[in-house]
Amino acid sequence: MRHPLPRLLSSCAAAAALAGCMVGPNYSRPAMTLAPTFKEQGWTPAQPADLAPRGDWWTIFADPTLSALAARVNISNQNVVAAEAAYRQAQALVAEQRAALFPTLSLSSDATRSGSGQGGSATVVTGSGTIVGGAGGRSSTTYRLSADASWAPDVWGAVRRGIEGARANAQASEADLAGARLSAQATLVTDYFDLRMTDAEIALLTETVAGYQRSRQIAQNRYNAGIAPRSDVLQAQSLLATTQANLTDLARTRAAFEHAIAVLVGETPETFSLPADPNWAGAIPQVPAGVPSILLQRRPDIAGAERRAASASAQIGVQTAAYFPNLALTGSYGFAGSELGTLLNASNSLWSFGASAAQTLFNGGLTGARVRGARAAYDQAAAEYRQTVLAALQEVEDQLAATRVLADEYAYRQSAARDADLAATMVLNQYREGQVDYTSVVTAQVSALSARQSLVQAAAARQTAAAALIQALGGGWTEPAQK
Repeated sequence: MRHPLPRLLSSCAAAAALAGCMVGPNYSRPAMTLAPTFKEQGWTPAQPADLAPRGDWWTIFADPTLSALAARVNISNQNVVAAEAAYRQAQALVAEQRAALFPTLSLSSDATRSGSGQGGSATVVTGSGTIVGGAGGRSSTTYRLSADASWAPDVWGAVRRGIEGARANAQASEADLAGARLSAQATLVTDYFDLRMTDAEIALLTETVAGYQRSRQIAQNRYNAGIAPRSDVLQAQSLLATTQANLTDLARTRAAFEHAIAVLVGETPETFSLPADPNWAGAIPQVPAGVPSILLQRRPDIAGAERRAASASAQIGVQTAAYFPNLALTGSYGFAGSELGTLLNASNSLWSFGASAAQTLFNGGLTGARVRGARAAYDQAAAEYRQTVLAALQEVEDQLAATRVLADEYAYRQSAARDADLAATMVLNQYREGQVDYTSVVTAQVSALSARQSLVQAAAARQTAAAALIQALGGGWTEPAQK
């Protein structure tokens, strides 16, 4: 009798050859028409290798304290930790899908003692631990040892399409991780700038309160000398008290930003503190915008949306494979005998192999409905990808416009603050000489304070816009390799 192994190998080879087929569409990135440059004028497109932020993009602001805080986000921020865990889970799902390509092997053994006759029968099955008892009569013991294998060849590519989809989902999860990290970093940078702006405003109002106290004393002295009405003193006191109240409220605002930063770096607010730096002056970097097509590689949300479209495309193949028959191969080789010592003798060997095919003839249109659903899911994912690209282009255009406008605004604010300070000083001197009433002094001082506050806010807005532009350009991230 011919040994069955050659026939089994031949069957496996034929199945493997058939497994080269894959039904369903081969994925290609959803097409989009992109402009060669951004709409905002005055920006020179950078080459991909020249795009300025890379890696630790926040270092472009040249602030050691900010750099130390941002580095902690990657390690301690719990949203980032959760996204990293989701990515590891997605990688495990890829391995789970890939395991279906390989045969399943198992090893089993059992010992059975059976008997018959007047005393009944006794059977012991060690595999299940079951004992059915009786005594007497004839009895015998049978030992079995076998290795079993089963394999469902991926003839129509359902498993490979599943792997393709799982891998795309893992890449999307990697992009989500990068997006969560970038979002947390950008939020930290923005909160840090807001906190430093609050420090600057606190310093400004502290200086202003001291000036208003001097102005109040001047009004008090003139009133005591009988050359000014008491209303001058009351106006001075009112302006001073209002400014002191605003200064007190800034402490609450600063505490809120400090608490937000603590959470972003994974620390409890009660254990975190950030010393004030009233002389802080952060750098305002120039960020090259690149060309619109670079966003497709640099934005984590775009890469994630594109990879989800790839996963949805793979599901079409998974569902289409249900139209075709399923093939399964099974094989077993082992030994059976009544003597444990001679169990592995060739005379006790047993083998079997087989193949089966199953085809669904009617399921009420279930397969067709699943295929149509998969195609619709892909259309949805492709549309979401395109919408993500459009939204990203809008964000970049918005931040380019903001950066340009804020640079011009800052120059005007500087001029306005300088002139308002000079005017306030001149009006106060005129009041000392009795040339104007105190209402003019109040008006000039309020205008000067407002102009100086606007200047501080404009400086912080420029830094925030630079950070937002870097975020809109994708930070220092590049999309994962699509293997």
